[in-house]
Amino acid sequence: MTGKLLINLSGFYLGWFACVLGGAWDRPWWGVAGAAGVIAVHLVRVARPAVELRLILLAGLLGAVLDSLPIALGLVRYPAGTLVDGFAPVWLIALWMVFATTLNVTLRGLKRRPLLAALLGAVGGPLAYYGGAGLGGVVFTPPAAAGLFALAVLWGAAMPILMILSSRCDGVAETGPSIAEPTGSATADTPE
Repeated sequence: MTGKLLINLSGFYLGWFACVLGGAWDRPWWGVAGAAGVIAVHLVRVARPAVELRLILLAGLLGAVLDSLPIALGLVRYPAGTLVDGFAPVWLIALWMVFATTLNVTLRGLKRRPLLAALLGAVGGPLAYYGGAGLGGVVFTPPAAAGLFALAVLWGAAMPILMILSSRCDGVAETGPSIAEPTGSATADTPE
């Protein structure tokens, strides 16, 4: 694993634990602050921070909408951080934003694989919430399987959307040739 991937993945896990434990311990703003720190470090390290920030904000908006649905359906509830009844808590929206920092780095290979992205979302999304429930950040209304199924559907749909957004808002990719690439055409000096 390259250093860039290791830093990106480590940042995500730090942000995930900060958000989930902040929600579980009734300190949701700790999670938001931790997420802001992870996002700030990510933005300092990318080629085009404004473009990457657009992706992060769009992911937060998508997360706010999608994670409000299971709440509105009575499938899940969150012990802390909900500013408006029926809407996703602030720390969970921040977690979506932290997750967005992985889209153009760790998860870059999923951009041209929408079915694999959907499968990863349908499996990995509910598993992350299940882990969050084990730490006390989320409570599933019985039967828990209904909430997990709803999250599988939501994340199965969200991942391809996030990958499309990450393709359009790729602040990690360089816009011009890198130092290692020649600026001229490789065939310019070759006779025909």
